Amino acid sequence: MAKLYFYYSAMNAGKTTTLLQSAYNYHERGMRTLILTPALDNRFGEGVVASRIGLKANARRFSNDEDLFALVEQDIAARGALNCVFVDEAQFLSKAQVWQISDVVDRLNIPVLAYGLRTDFRGELFEGSRHLLAWADNLEEIKTICHTGRKATMVVRVDEHGRAVTDGPQVEIGGNDRYVSVSRAEFKKISAGDGRIELQQTVLPLGERE
Repeated sequence: MAKLYFYYSAMNAGKTTTLLQSAYNYHERGMRTLILTPALDNRFGEGVVASRIGLKANARRFSNDEDLFALVEQDIAARGALNCVFVDEAQFLSKAQVWQISDVVDRLNIPVLAYGLRTDFRGELFEGSRHLLAWADNLEEIKTICHTGRKATMVVRVDEHGRAVTDGPQVEIGGNDRYVSVSRAEFKKISAGDGRIELQQTVLPLGERE
């Protein structure tokens, strides 16, 4: 029986890498997939899902008012049977769209794997994440770490000086230069104006130590 899965994390935990690897596993077995991505996320070009380590794939963009169940049905009618649907940046889904992808699971018996952030830079749930947490059959956290060495569960938006930005619109597309994953304790500290975060932290080659 198909299920709705939600893989959630803070920034830079490897969500998109995991999505692309899972999609590749299907393709390797001769199965067809559909990757969906919000139209507002165009960091890597239109209709492209890409990871920080260089993996990428074509994706179908959707607007925030598009019916995703109808979109999947149209894709099947045009291209044939689907074995799995993937949703990148699933925090940007609307409540209605989360319900629609649950219909893909329940009515079409196609598994849907959604990947996204749990909370925004204010520590509040995104609309899509809130309803995925409520309605998904399986929830799985993709873990990453804070610069303090603790588990990172929060996201802080920072300015050019590494100071926390605590107001502004919920959605502002950006990468490492705007958002940093931190522990809850560090989130409280930075959000209170105590300290700053180095935006360009040293990246060591795999297998090496400082």
